[in-house]
Amino acid sequence: MRPDLAIAYGQDRLPRYTSYPTAPHFGSAIGVADYRRWLRSIPTRLPASIYLHVPFCRSMCWYCGCHTSVTRRDDPIALYASGLRTEAHLVAEAVGQRLPVSHIHFGGGTPTIMAPETFADLVGALRYSYFVLPDAEIAVEIDPRTLTEPMAEALGFSGVNRTSLGVQSFDLDVQRAINRMQSFEQTATCVERLRRAGIDKLNFDLLYGLPLQTVDSCLDTVARCIKLRPDRFSVFGYAHIPSFKKHQRAIDESTLPGSADRHLQSAAIADALVSAGYVRIGLDHFALPDDSLAVAKRDGRLRRNFQGYTDDCAETLIGLGASAIGRTPHGFVQNVVATRDYLARVAEDRLATVKGYAFTEDDRFRADIIERIMCNMAVDLSEIARSHGRDPQSAIVDRKRLESLIADGAITMDDDRIFVSGGAEFLVRSVASAFDAHLGRAVATHSRAV
Repeated sequence: MRPDLAIAYGQDRLPRYTSYPTAPHFGSAIGVADYRRWLRSIPTRLPASIYLHVPFCRSMCWYCGCHTSVTRRDDPIALYASGLRTEAHLVAEAVGQRLPVSHIHFGGGTPTIMAPETFADLVGALRYSYFVLPDAEIAVEIDPRTLTEPMAEALGFSGVNRTSLGVQSFDLDVQRAINRMQSFEQTATCVERLRRAGIDKLNFDLLYGLPLQTVDSCLDTVARCIKLRPDRFSVFGYAHIPSFKKHQRAIDESTLPGSADRHLQSAAIADALVSAGYVRIGLDHFALPDDSLAVAKRDGRLRRNFQGYTDDCAETLIGLGASAIGRTPHGFVQNVVATRDYLARVAEDRLATVKGYAFTEDDRFRADIIERIMCNMAVDLSEIARSHGRDPQSAIVDRKRLESLIADGAITMDDDRIFVSGGAEFLVRSVASAFDAHLGRAVATHSRAV
């Protein structure tokens, strides 16, 4: 990786492009009536995906960018799970048929904060309202500090076959600075419990750019993680946006690494994982060669959605829970953010949608280009333009950015084909942004390019 490019482009605030257009462009012009109409017309013979958001944790990690809140009591969690079951049924009724489902993802917050029997009941409700395919992937995000043996058993009993464990860093100084104390032993115990429950597809989440973090501490964390041999790693740069997430104000900004140091940390983690036998997937994922994500990359089936890189090809995503985002072939929808408001709506048998975005033909055109850049580190503008009946040159929004990236050797352009250069993969978001017709508003909520 090239430090000069990190210095030149590292301060740019850009979307992660897990969707296009991105969430800051959703608006109240799209509401419940639109969502109902879209649900009635989705292709019900094609598998869909389901995302369930569980916005509760036992403690607040100061780096967190998720919609979540802290609770010590179990009653609010049980009530919320009841709301999820109700919403799942309401959406299924709106579709009008028992929709096949190929992927289910529980995100948070901490989904495993639920009681084991509550989680099992919720999965049972999903299976009742939807046709969960026999080979469906059911994935759950886990805080290793709080996973109990009974909960691990409930996950296995419920058919969970992939889990994502939050690790971030094993450096004690970093952990104190982000209010997340988590030992390697706790993480190893969590892995043992999951594997004993029959769940052997494991993902680890790491962060760089955290307060007091160094290249050496990043490498030490990676070395410990590799001993546990997860199937995948997701490696994200910490996004410090205290104006948007007020709890991040507890982090001392003077201890945050600069762009050059963030670049060195990212590069060191990537090199260590590749040396350990993991395949680099796009911008920030790594997988063992026989993992389904690595296979999707080899086969040209890699996609990008709100969970990052995926082999999930479903065009319909049912978002359940407070703040959850869904997608149909017509556009995006998002639920109300406040948990109290969410529960009030579903208690009245109302869908919780409060905003969204209806796709235009131009959006579909640009979304295809941006996804190919993000997934393949290359794009053939002519090929995509033909499928949309467009002029390939009309795709370029920021020609100066492309010219700058070409001049700096970050990309090459051969006729209408663009290739991200080796060593410049970390700037793929900068390349994608040159085709983003919506970029320029709400940029303060985006993370730095490096």
